[in-house]
Amino acid sequence: MSVLAVLWFFLIFVLIAGYFILDGFDLGAGVLYPFIAKNETEQAIVRRSIGPVWDGNEVWLLTAGGALFAAFPDAYATTFSGFYLAVMLVLFGLIVRAVSFEFWAADKKWRAVWNVCFFVGSLLPALLLGVAVGNIMGGIPMDANGDYMGVPLLGLITPFTLSCGLLGLVMFLAAGACWLSLKAPLDSEVRARARKLRFPLQVIALVLFAVVSFLAIQQVLPNSGITLFIPAVAFAVLFIIALALAMYFGEKKGCSDLYAFLSQSVGTFSLTGLLACSMFPNLVVASPDSIGSNITLMSAGASELSLTCMTIIVCIGLPLVLIYHVVIYRTFRGRVDYADIAEH
Repeated sequence: MSVLAVLWFFLIFVLIAGYFILDGFDLGAGVLYPFIAKNETEQAIVRRSIGPVWDGNEVWLLTAGGALFAAFPDAYATTFSGFYLAVMLVLFGLIVRAVSFEFWAADKKWRAVWNVCFFVGSLLPALLLGVAVGNIMGGIPMDANGDYMGVPLLGLITPFTLSCGLLGLVMFLAAGACWLSLKAPLDSEVRARARKLRFPLQVIALVLFAVVSFLAIQQVLPNSGITLFIPAVAFAVLFIIALALAMYFGEKKGCSDLYAFLSQSVGTFSLTGLLACSMFPNLVVASPDSIGSNITLMSAGASELSLTCMTIIVCIGLPLVLIYHVVIYRTFRGRVDYADIAEH
């Protein structure tokens, strides 16, 4: 087993975790948008809270996809061809969401349309990404060449994958509520509504985590197996502790919104870590009725030269991306000010 292949297996999950944490909260805010923002001023607060950072957050998804393509091309081919319709729906949602950002402020006559686009464009990725993760872990039917041989989209919906999709959606919603509680003005109704939604969403996330864990133990792990058992248990415990802390800080008197958001983010990271440990060394699990076998990092890995070049590139590029995020988040730190949205 190549050391570089193992390294890139976990690096891809780190990139996925970065996307789920950073773009997760703005996708969640977009889904909560019609329920939290009741007038144009409140809508402007939500949009302003994520406006400076949302496009940079999506870089993590593009980087994860590019890394999968370069490091494990066979796994990339199977997942992106098998989930073609789902991938196109996610891209459609992200595009529609981006368009709604640009046109909402400039085209006031069509604001109702752009509001719907913003909601739908946030909901599709937030739900379908979890369903896709559930399929990769739960197993998909593959032929001897490792190609997906099921029914597009409908064949990917099972109780386990749907539970994963709902868990991902609720985690995004909870992150969005935490972010809006942190960024909205202290006296705004947006913050008050977000704080009310935050706790029940986190409780639902814990319940769904229990459901997904039960289904995984009953249906998934007997098929795929689990190699890194102790780290997986550690990440599961960390997830529960992080969500419990997020609920504690969220309900604590005083301004604990930052700690609630950070705890929620740790929960998202630990959930991704649990996924990585549960799948290792599999990249795509074959369902029991498959002709082909699991796609693993040993069978799908690129050449040592390719992985070496990628490692050099990531050592240069990743710090630059992190510096960019530090600069952006420091520049736009603090709560949204009513003066910031007056121009809208």
